Amino acid sequence: MASKEEKEIEAHLQMALEEIGEIKPWYSKEFKSWIFLHDLYPVEYSGDTKEEVVQNYPLYIKEFIKHRLQDRLSPLMENKTKGHGGKRKGSGRPKGTTEDKVRVYVPKDIANLLKEPGALMYLRGLMQVCHHARL
Repeated sequence: MASKEEKEIEAHLQMALEEIGEIKPWYSKEFKSWIFLHDLYPVEYSGDTKEEVVQNYPLYIKEFIKHRLQDRLSPLMENKTKGHGGKRKGSGRPKGTTEDKVRVYVPKDIANLLKEPGALMYLRGLMQVCHHARL
């Protein structure tokens, strides 16, 4: 009889295989083998034949799911499989909330002074006074 953990792994495996769809390996001339990977899962498999890849890829996905459920994945690997990142509609900063910027190279001592709190506001005021004095 299958344990609760094994049943959970099988359920997740079935969901993963439905998300992946048909496993269609492609041949890599560089590695001289058949390869399959999918964008939703950081798991890939390569083998000598298409049939081998189709047969063994689900076993690698199953092992990945097992490690994920046991919380044994590295954070980098798990980050690849969660969400859409900044691609969601409306995500990120609203347009027009940041000022336009241009890169300007200045001596280090001036750059360090500009990093001080309030320095940019002071500099803007100074520049406006100088600009109006020229007119």
